Amino acid sequence: MKEVLKNYGELDVLGYYSKVASYLRDFLKGKEIATKTYINPKFFFLRRGSNSPSLLIDDLKAVDEKMLELRKGSLKDVKNQLNGKQVLVWEYFVPRKLVQLFYATNGEHSGKNIERIFIDIDKTKDVKAETAQEVAKKLIEIIKKDKEFNKLVKYKTFLMWTGNSFHIYLLLKKQVNKDFYDKYLAYHKNNPLDSFIGRWASLIKEKTGINVEGGHEKLKSKIIIDPSGTPSGKLARAPFSLHIDDKKLEIDGVAVPVSEQQLGDRNLVSKLRRLNPEKVLKNIKNYKKLL
Repeated sequence: MKEVLKNYGELDVLGYYSKVASYLRDFLKGKEIATKTYINPKFFFLRRGSNSPSLLIDDLKAVDEKMLELRKGSLKDVKNQLNGKQVLVWEYFVPRKLVQLFYATNGEHSGKNIERIFIDIDKTKDVKAETAQEVAKKLIEIIKKDKEFNKLVKYKTFLMWTGNSFHIYLLLKKQVNKDFYDKYLAYHKNNPLDSFIGRWASLIKEKTGINVEGGHEKLKSKIIIDPSGTPSGKLARAPFSLHIDDKKLEIDGVAVPVSEQQLGDRNLVSKLRRLNPEKVLKNIKNYKKLL
């Protein structure tokens, strides 16, 4: 276990997340964060603003050395030594457990406006991450050349390595209402070419020969272009989140921003797979430039 994930001799990911929090404040401003905590390989629980009091990334400012030291014990025994915000942070980031960091992409609860379009380049384990990289690169090229789509919205592109694959964001310069997703992005299996997602997937398959589809259901030996995390009430992985192998219950990667230029690097995935929390913290100012 990497030392940055240990506090006072025990596993505790909160120290790491409290360090990266200040670099996420612009990207996650006003967004409710969520945590996925593993109890064992077969069981995890989500803590989020729809089932608990909301927690924002700024709230991690409440973490200090005294709090981290107190986490050697149980919350009920030290609760009277913590303030309300520290108690809430503790409940989201359970000590001695592996925790992944997520956030409400366009806010908790359904029906809100969309200010960022989120596309997951989803793959099963039998598909190489290098193939997902090729799909991400081609998808960005296609989106930028799609005149019909670019008449509808103006945006800034943001890319992220998840620890296993890639996410693409279109950060909108002007919000659109919730109906935009249903009308233009939602994938319809019976009529795949009715949405931009379906058409983009079809073009990628045509141009690269890679088995690509739109949708949100994982399919063996296929890459799925999945926009379903876009509507409000849905979650997305946050930059700098640990990535957990849920079968072995161990950390197998770290999510970090990447540039469009990096997608052209044939060795990118091998470099990204060598990342660990220490390396991320060491280079975090460089990653911040991409957020």
